[in-house]
Amino acid sequence: MPVTDYATVPLADYREYPIEEMRERLAAFYEDVNRRRTVREFSDRPVPRDIVETALKAAGTAPSGANLQPWHFVVVSGPDTKRRIREAAELEEREFYEHRASEEWLEALAPLGTDSDKPFLETAPYLIAVFLKKFDELEDGRKVKHYYPTESTGLATGILITALHHAGLATLTHTPSPMKFLNEILGRPKSERPFLLLVVGYPADDAEVPDITRKPLEDFTSFVAE
Repeated sequence: MPVTDYATVPLADYREYPIEEMRERLAAFYEDVNRRRTVREFSDRPVPRDIVETALKAAGTAPSGANLQPWHFVVVSGPDTKRRIREAAELEEREFYEHRASEEWLEALAPLGTDSDKPFLETAPYLIAVFLKKFDELEDGRKVKHYYPTESTGLATGILITALHHAGLATLTHTPSPMKFLNEILGRPKSERPFLLLVVGYPADDAEVPDITRKPLEDFTSFVAE
């Protein structure tokens, strides 16, 4: 099929900025996201649902393989479900810390002060379970394969985290392994794979974070000009 045989619309919403304004906008954006820290001590203060909904809409704008948008977000606010998730997650975490994790892995985690106790899973007002969909199933039973589902879901999750931070909320990316218990607790089909569990809310008034730094640009970037 010729590449022109598909529907198009004008690129009407693109905005170009003068170079100096680009620099100013990027500098302001960098200063904002550079304040973002992973938080493990959350307040139970409520967050309006529409705030989370708008952040999820932003996540839904992420690029995806063949535009198939291979993600599903389950927003959990009910205390009973949060309790069940915490119990299941802590069970897996105890197995990890006591049996599965290597000494090298535990040593790498030591500066973060993490352990198998996860009270934030009940304290924070929202948990967002992110699921990766390898395919969709049509009403007639046919399957539609998704392309690059891991990369696409990662991009959407990154936008979601950034949007929530931009709104003034704190987040924690939690990845107990394995996470199949999320399918059972949240009623998601086996065709969806849990990608991560995002804890969302206000930080506790006395919240503290590890004294760590981020790598400078030159440590993680190379420029090839020829």
